[in-house]
Amino acid sequence: MFYPFIAFRFSMFIDSHCHLDFPKLRSRLPEILDNMQQQGVAQALCVSVNLPDWPELIAMVRAHEGLWASVGVHPDYEDTPEPTVEALVEFARDSRVVAIGETGLDYFRIEGDLEWQRERFRVHIRAARQAGLPLIVHTRQACDDTLRIMAEEGADEVGGVLHCFTESQAMADAAIAMNFYISFSGIVTFKNARELQAVAASIPLERLLIETDSPYLAPVPHRGKVNDPSLVPHVAAKIAELRGIPLEAVAEASTANFHRLFARTAPGVKVTTGPSSAKDLRHE
Repeated sequence: MFYPFIAFRFSMFIDSHCHLDFPKLRSRLPEILDNMQQQGVAQALCVSVNLPDWPELIAMVRAHEGLWASVGVHPDYEDTPEPTVEALVEFARDSRVVAIGETGLDYFRIEGDLEWQRERFRVHIRAARQAGLPLIVHTRQACDDTLRIMAEEGADEVGGVLHCFTESQAMADAAIAMNFYISFSGIVTFKNARELQAVAASIPLERLLIETDSPYLAPVPHRGKVNDPSLVPHVAAKIAELRGIPLEAVAEASTANFHRLFARTAPGVKVTTGPSSAKDLRHE
């Protein structure tokens, strides 16, 4: 059962992972921000996927209160400038940057020798530790290597989130033991996602985040349409249903978890670091 959209206005939600800088959403940004406000979505984390596009992402975030940014290179982006620890740390000096990533491993789409993915993942973890920021981790069909590299590189020192989680209960438990949160997207609302729904029902509430990963993976009843952060309450509503708790409990817990993990977003926190002085990589 899904709550009527109007009910969402009585709770506050945060979309912990979206891509508002992607063309399908950036062109509709004023409309999306208005819809977010109407549906009680107070904030959103706009996640970086490559460095050439990062200057536009951070400029968008700086222009809108309630939007935050990460900096990193997605594991699917093979033909893109490789990040260095130094570059990521420099970008992370910007007060609107709250995390390093998204980073990680994806063995689903790309074949062959993927050592470059593993080395890139290590670079991000080292940068996160140096910057003192949490990690946003993408993992798909790479459970063992993801957990192994996280352990080897000391990712538990800064923690982070396994975003758009679709893996097993065992992986969720292992990640939580390493100081990570588990974030659920619209996939958790899909009828055939029974194993994932079981994970969402069982992990500690204090380790749970919600997201859209928009413009992808719109939740039921909007599946197949372009997704945006205003739809994240549907994810919360499904998790509340699975856990047999009020929607407000999921909203409150996921919001508190977001501010705990991404400490720069917490109310009253003042970050003294200013905008990054790193050069715009589009012109290098």
